[in-house]
Amino acid sequence: MDAAAILRPLVDAALGTDLPLRVECWDGSSMGPPDADVVVRFASRRALRRLAWAPNELGFARAYVSGDVQIEGDLLDALTRLEALADPERGPGVRVGRDTTAAVVKAVLRLGALGPPPRPPAEEIRLSGRRHARGRDAKAVSHHYDVGNDFYALVLGPSMVYSCAYFEQEPSPDYTLQDAQCAKLDLVAHKLGLVPGMRLLDVGCGWGSFVIHAARRYGVTAVGVTLSEEQAAFARAALASHGLADRVEIRVQDYRDVPDGPYDAIASIGMAEHVGLSQLDEYAAHLHTLLSPGGRLLNHAISRRPGPPGDPKGDKTSFIDRYVFPDGELHPLATMVDVLESAGFEVRDVESLREHYVDTLRAWVANLEQNWDQAVRLSSAGRARVWRLYMAGSALGFRSNRLGINQVVAAKPGPGGASGFPRTRTGLLAPAGRTER
Repeated sequence: MDAAAILRPLVDAALGTDLPLRVECWDGSSMGPPDADVVVRFASRRALRRLAWAPNELGFARAYVSGDVQIEGDLLDALTRLEALADPERGPGVRVGRDTTAAVVKAVLRLGALGPPPRPPAEEIRLSGRRHARGRDAKAVSHHYDVGNDFYALVLGPSMVYSCAYFEQEPSPDYTLQDAQCAKLDLVAHKLGLVPGMRLLDVGCGWGSFVIHAARRYGVTAVGVTLSEEQAAFARAALASHGLADRVEIRVQDYRDVPDGPYDAIASIGMAEHVGLSQLDEYAAHLHTLLSPGGRLLNHAISRRPGPPGDPKGDKTSFIDRYVFPDGELHPLATMVDVLESAGFEVRDVESLREHYVDTLRAWVANLEQNWDQAVRLSSAGRARVWRLYMAGSALGFRSNRLGINQVVAAKPGPGGASGFPRTRTGLLAPAGRTER
């Protein structure tokens, strides 16, 4: 009997009998529609061993990252079809229970795939030490960001902005990711009320795109902090090329160690996800201390839906925790607002950019796939697969409203409670002091 016939009970147990995709096996056998747009290929028996030892998200991730399972076609489309099966209102439901586990074991035995657990791919990480201690946070950030600036340039494009863009128009050849990222940087600058002479702090500054934009176009002086040596080196070189090294400083520094307030404005863009629930109060309190009375904070962060948090020590079967953002934690929007207000901030504006992140992630996936061979040369085939899976899966999460992305603008009240904010939201979004350089 061929491999597909032996695997059929496993697929039926997990996905139901009406497959919306094609499954191919290492011996050339297959199941599912022959003209399917999406093909899932079991490249070796080892894929089954991975699933037998970890019949969950982590087992599938290991099989995909290692290349033991391959997916051809639009990955977002493939994940969308699988999600339709997982939704009881749209399909039979993906079932990872006793029947599925038993089917995996039976298939492993019949196909001669029994053996010890395969070694996890090299791209997997497990951190040691106290969660969110400074040293462990630095290792977590390095795992995600220090994979090569050239690799990120392929994915992010010329903007080198690694956060949700702001698409003022539908994506098109005439309105690109680069345009939308520039619009996002302007949006942040407007909400912070940047004018020449202000002093700006960018917490988690990445490759320096926002501090460079703010210095060139709004005339501020700035400090950007990151825990990534590679990001800092890139940002410093970019500053020198723009002639801004005397107005912008890039530090490899934990935000908790920034000592030199006050700042007139603080941006935290895509950084709070790394802080952790246990550290959020300290995060908000320290930023409040660093901000001048009347100053503004913009906190741009991914959120999860309300509900009890997961395992505070991390989900041991999570693909994201093992491969992408170790120790990353997402919080409901209400938690972030409460933490900021408890620290003494007055929350003045909240905006969701959820749909914008779907377009951003689609563009990043397209960049990666268009430059696949070069991305593999710059990192590894496993690393490229990690990024493809995580970005496509994240796009699905934002599209289905399992994930959110919000910009929260808060003020540190000045004397007598003065906020310094304009009377209208139109005034908040108007450019206050844009210059060109």
